[in-house]
Amino acid sequence: MNISSQPGAFAPLQNDSFIRACLRQATDHTPIWLMRQAGRYLPEYRATRARAGSFMGLATNTDYATEVTLQPLDRYPLDAAILFSDILTVPDAMGLGLSFALGEGPKFAYAVRDEAAVAQLAVPDMDKLRYVFDAVTSIRKALNGRVPLIGFSGSPWTLACYMVEGAGSDDYRLVKTMLYSRPDLMHKILEINADAVALYLNTQIEAGAQAVMIFDSWGGVLADGAFQEFSLAYTTRVLGQLKTEHDGVRIPSIVFTKGGGLWLEEMGALKCDVLGLDWTVNLTRARAMVGANKALQGNIDPNVLFANPAQIESEVAKALRSFGAPHVGAGTGPTHIFNLGHGISQHTPPEHVASLVQAVHEYSRQMRA
Repeated sequence: MNISSQPGAFAPLQNDSFIRACLRQATDHTPIWLMRQAGRYLPEYRATRARAGSFMGLATNTDYATEVTLQPLDRYPLDAAILFSDILTVPDAMGLGLSFALGEGPKFAYAVRDEAAVAQLAVPDMDKLRYVFDAVTSIRKALNGRVPLIGFSGSPWTLACYMVEGAGSDDYRLVKTMLYSRPDLMHKILEINADAVALYLNTQIEAGAQAVMIFDSWGGVLADGAFQEFSLAYTTRVLGQLKTEHDGVRIPSIVFTKGGGLWLEEMGALKCDVLGLDWTVNLTRARAMVGANKALQGNIDPNVLFANPAQIESEVAKALRSFGAPHVGAGTGPTHIFNLGHGISQHTPPEHVASLVQAVHEYSRQMRA
């Protein structure tokens, strides 16, 4: 399926600070966006979800997905929008039957736990995910060049975790049982997932995504050695197939591994532009470990947002100072995209997010003065 964004079909970008920072170019402030920025902490999101009837009702309806993606942008001067969708759309399109009960996490009707189930897996027809690509194009048009749009997917390993467990997990027992007892089956799942994720992200890019992000949310649960074999290798396989340019425009890529601080040096060799960091990672040390070839994204603890505005401002200043002097002038150099170390909590007071965004913009401008 070829979805073309048609050159000239979209308005020119007015605020390109996020894209510039991804590409390690100087910006006049540190750009900020938030993981899960369109979500339950916003009353307007909850109202739209109630109208949609369910999470999937929201995600599969182009108008609703567009509406909720733009809600945080209407409230806060964020520097990027992220597609409203879920990381598990790809295995859903493989026929596993994704559903969400209110207040619960995702569940699959069919888990992948034996040879017969693995044998049935294949890279899905992207037509089954047309609702995602329609949403990308609709959101991009609705943004009208205000800020760039980020597309995303779960990583091959993270998708495999949900596919084998059938839902979220506290102990990862089922997926790790397969990993250790039948690594051949696990590798087969991961190969299919990697090729599906690459095609999925490339089709998002064709539909209008201006950057793409791979969420390796469960990478950090792996043992050293297993991470490299079962997560990093397949993220590498995705990146090797990913478009880095579309319609003559550079498309940056971001990789975020929750709990991945231990392997930052190895992740520095990935063929991506940005590494996302969780809140356990020291930005000064990360910058030294990753070296000059990657921008960094992150990484304030989402629970900082429950503190009062003065304390939020103090934590923002601490994080920005921890990254250190930002790149200024021509050429490329060390750049930072401000974000949380994981998704925003649904209990976050919306006015505290306003304090966070304002503090990042103001303090990061002062650092460049």
